[in-house]
Amino acid sequence: MYLVGGTVRDHLLGRISNDLDITVPGDPYLCADMLLTEFGAGTIVPLARGTEPAVRVVIRKEQVDFSGFRGGTAGIEDDLLLRDFTVNAMAIDFVTLYEKNDPTLFDPTGGCKDLQLGLVKHLPAAFVDDPVRLLRGYRLCAVFGFELSADSRKEITKQASSIQTVAVERVCHELELIFESSRTSKILQMMAEDGLLPFLLPELCEGDGVEQPEFHHLDVLGHSFLALKMMEKIIESPEKYYADQVAILNAYLQRPGVVRGLKWAALMHDVGKPNTRAVRADKGGRVTFYGHDEAGKKIFTSYAKKSKWSLADSDLVGNLIAMHMHPFHLCNVKRSKALSPRAALKLSQRAGGNLAGLFLLAMADSLASEGEKKPEEMEGELVSLFNMVQKIYVDTIEPVVTGPKLITGNDLIKEFGLTPGPTFGRIMSELEIARVDGVITNRNEAFNWIKEFLLQENNGEGTD
Repeated sequence: MYLVGGTVRDHLLGRISNDLDITVPGDPYLCADMLLTEFGAGTIVPLARGTEPAVRVVIRKEQVDFSGFRGGTAGIEDDLLLRDFTVNAMAIDFVTLYEKNDPTLFDPTGGCKDLQLGLVKHLPAAFVDDPVRLLRGYRLCAVFGFELSADSRKEITKQASSIQTVAVERVCHELELIFESSRTSKILQMMAEDGLLPFLLPELCEGDGVEQPEFHHLDVLGHSFLALKMMEKIIESPEKYYADQVAILNAYLQRPGVVRGLKWAALMHDVGKPNTRAVRADKGGRVTFYGHDEAGKKIFTSYAKKSKWSLADSDLVGNLIAMHMHPFHLCNVKRSKALSPRAALKLSQRAGGNLAGLFLLAMADSLASEGEKKPEEMEGELVSLFNMVQKIYVDTIEPVVTGPKLITGNDLIKEFGLTPGPTFGRIMSELEIARVDGVITNRNEAFNWIKEFLLQENNGEGTD
């Protein structure tokens, strides 16, 4: 019986392992039954049968995986030669782990030395046997701070297209771990250099070579990579960028999935640009990307759906992409006139619980743009805008939003015969804005405003 793979790697690194992987020369299901009998509780989860059987035992939220020797091999060293990377191709004799101060280590591929060097090297048949390992190598580098060997990178380039045969769930698992690491931007740059990224994110890679106006100094793809790098820096030290909003930002960054989502938003925020690029004769041949934010949301949402993302994660990233230009538009307005409570409320309403994330994304976007036409104080303007929006929200908006409602949903149903839907929601939103603007101060004024709103709707005029 042998401890193998990531369990041994983590043990040698002095890390607490999330997994306990055991390989046995006999039937792993028999070992699983014995463990269950020993504890008198637990659950057996079959993982594989046939020539390479494997089974998981779950006991009190802990899990142990048992497997037989790979490929029908007769001994542990032959089994290890069939694994993915040298740092994962080591085993410790389970018995000697408890009986000796120096347990017996099996290391036929030199994994211990590579572990000391921080080097990830693939084994000969690794990528052919399971193409998800093309991505796993980068994940090991991301999580452990390792480097991928030159030979492995060359082999990945040769076999990159085979990643398309891997189930999306497995690809997403590896990418999720990469995006949860602190080295996401560096790893994705490597994946692009080695030719793997275009098979994973073709939508993003369409930005390669797409030139931008003088506000930028890089093409769309280069800018996207740099925005991701800037986002990682901001996440690490938000106080360096929005000093007055540190408490709000730190609380936001602690929310589940937010850090990962912000990185995705930074990487994909301009994914709509290649499809919306135009050279406008009416603007002196200027390059424009009108509507790239909404187009980008659609492209990303399609990717997320194909990749079987959760709706919550997809909405977080998609909505940030769709809104990423809003802070810049408001900065333009603010240069000529004061920011109105109405504008602050509209921004807050649209961003919802991700207003802080929107300003983090805007800062990353701005820092990744160093063109000649970029306003000199752009980052300072974003800081000022965020501070102002927060002040207006606390002083003017919050009392309205959290205070007693002049009109409820029941009023719209009983008094106006409306049913919950888009119009219903628009009325409540616009009514809130009108209260913040001071246009409406009491219930009677609210009723008259709704009557006027519905009259304009029926006449096809709509409202602003």
